[in-house]
Amino acid sequence: MIEVDHLRKNFNDVEAVRGVSFEVAPGEVFGFLGPNGAGKTTTINMLCTLAKPTSGRALVAGHDVVKERDAVRRNIGLVFQDPTLDGYLTAEQNLRLHAELYGVAAALVPGRMRQMLEMVGLWERRDSAVMTFSGGMRRRLEIARGLMHSPRVLFLDEPTIGLDPQTRSSIWSYIRTLRETEEITIFMTTHYMDEAEYCDRIAIMDQGEIVALDSPQTLKASVGADRVRIETDDNEAAIQALREHFGVEARVAEGAVMFAVPGGEEFVPRLFADLDVPIRAVSVARPSLDDVFMKYTGTTIRDAEQSSAQARNRVAMQMFAGGRR
Repeated sequence: MIEVDHLRKNFNDVEAVRGVSFEVAPGEVFGFLGPNGAGKTTTINMLCTLAKPTSGRALVAGHDVVKERDAVRRNIGLVFQDPTLDGYLTAEQNLRLHAELYGVAAALVPGRMRQMLEMVGLWERRDSAVMTFSGGMRRRLEIARGLMHSPRVLFLDEPTIGLDPQTRSSIWSYIRTLRETEEITIFMTTHYMDEAEYCDRIAIMDQGEIVALDSPQTLKASVGADRVRIETDDNEAAIQALREHFGVEARVAEGAVMFAVPGGEEFVPRLFADLDVPIRAVSVARPSLDDVFMKYTGTTIRDAEQSSAQARNRVAMQMFAGGRR
């Protein structure tokens, strides 16, 4: 359903997407996992014809995203990261407007609209102005709107960003229902590890590149060890002691020393007995997508986001300083 071959996007001297290649099968839930600034949204924008690739090729529903833009747009639905609903219109009016823009036959609109609004639990609020909706209700309505024209591919760009955990869970319940009721391929981006677990396959993206691609289960199995996290008064000394006494390579992440070993629970007593550096706290966890991300990128997704934000701030300050000069 989606074919991407060495897709690249540059913004002046910045390489936002660095030659990514992948395929998405019909009916698959495919996820892009990575920190903010990794290139996920830029990739979606190219696949949805909102940005022109610098080089490479991409097909969506069999149509070239550069040469057949109109055909691509007829076959996709898109839920943007930022809200795009008209708050002064009712839920029904927003959906009718979308259907008209996409040329949905007038006779089909009432039935399709009711089907979509019932699926996302908003049929009883169809006559309410969108400005009266909560953030979660607006996101559900945006998903319903993106489905009004029966697209073959639905793109969800950070579908639950900014929502509380309970609302996020509710949104994913509707997405799972959507998969069961609609013959559709879902392509989503997220930086939430728990959401990536819902995908059939995920591509981990970092600094504009895909560093790993497989099912969540296979990626976690590739780590092959338990994750141990220790808090000490001297992290650098602890890292050196782990290397010298146990042959274990560790790194500092999120303010603590983290490393992977087989049989983490059995390793901890040895750690307390033989590590020369006092340990204030310790925890052991089975491999997770956090561990996968760390294995392939050398950092946690939270630290990667902080580094990306700092880099953006530095660029902004340099541009501001340059402008003042």
